[in-house]
Amino acid sequence: MKRIRDAQTIIGMLEGGELAQALSGDITETLTKLRGLSDAQGRKAKIKGKVVLTLDFEVEAGSVTVLAGIDTKVPKAPRSSSFYWVTEDGALSTEHPQQTDMFSGPRDARDRQQN
Repeated sequence: MKRIRDAQTIIGMLEGGELAQALSGDITETLTKLRGLSDAQGRKAKIKGKVVLTLDFEVEAGSVTVLAGIDTKVPKAPRSSSFYWVTEDGALSTEHPQQTDMFSGPRDARDRQQN
């Protein structure tokens, strides 16, 4: 009777070796994504991810069926923000609606007195 007690051997045998290969690929892919996100945010940025291997065991009449699952979690890439002003009618503006444009030319001083 051959006994298998080593976790590395068990994982290596599951799904005819395909599980270990898929797990290795998911680890590599996760690390690659995390490195890219960290590089994009600067060298000191900590970016966390996760690879989880789940083994479900079903025992019946002295035999066992093993169902495996691999879940990966990587944060989404951060997006930059954009700043605009909101006008009274709900539109966006790149200029402050209450400030005048000093480059549009001279304005009549009488317009200023009416406000």
